[in-house]
Amino acid sequence: MLNDMLIVIRVFRWSFGSRLKGNCVHRLTFSATNMPKKVVKGHLTGEDPTPEQGPVVRDKSGAVTITVHVKPGSKHNNVTDVSTEAVGVAIAAPPTDGEANAELLRYLAEVLDVKKSRVSLQKGSRSRDKVICVDSALGPEEVLLRLKKASG
Repeated sequence: MLNDMLIVIRVFRWSFGSRLKGNCVHRLTFSATNMPKKVVKGHLTGEDPTPEQGPVVRDKSGAVTITVHVKPGSKHNNVTDVSTEAVGVAIAAPPTDGEANAELLRYLAEVLDVKKSRVSLQKGSRSRDKVICVDSALGPEEVLLRLKKASG
């Protein structure tokens, strides 16, 4: 039985070890049926590590983060929708050479009525799904209210 568990661990490291990125802590735990479960950063995969829900939350540093789904190449800049997963934003810039990212940050600073230097891209520089950090005195509720107001 111990040999079976060692084989599972070796196979796990061989098959997933090269794909792990960042500084996440990965461990295996075994249930009563000896099936391995992946544990990431102290939480079982599938559990939500943050108790807060929604696209606008306050992070550990005190800044407000916004989960955004960007639609580059649109005719006009506008907030298209505010859902429970992300804020949809159409940007009138092509997704090349970081133009859409720069235009997104400029537009969100305008919508939130904060300085452009207070809005930064935290994750997703090459993806449509991004995390934007707003470092200002605004709370998550006020940011969400302003985004909903801009959506129409």
